[in-house]
Amino acid sequence: MPKAARISTSIPVSSASQSSDNSDATQLVTVALFSGIGLLISLVAVILGIQGVWF
Repeated sequence: MPKAARISTSIPVSSASQSSDNSDATQLVTVALFSGIGLLISLVAVILGIQGVWF
């Protein structure tokens, strides 16, 4: 019976990978903040009954 080779799964984490993770987190925060501000402005416009913004 053939035996399977054992492959090590431990991969060292480089600093480039960590900076990529930080960049992804920064982009996510930026998008979430921008979306939140847009939703807040839209909610205020709807509550105040501003119609000129939509058309």
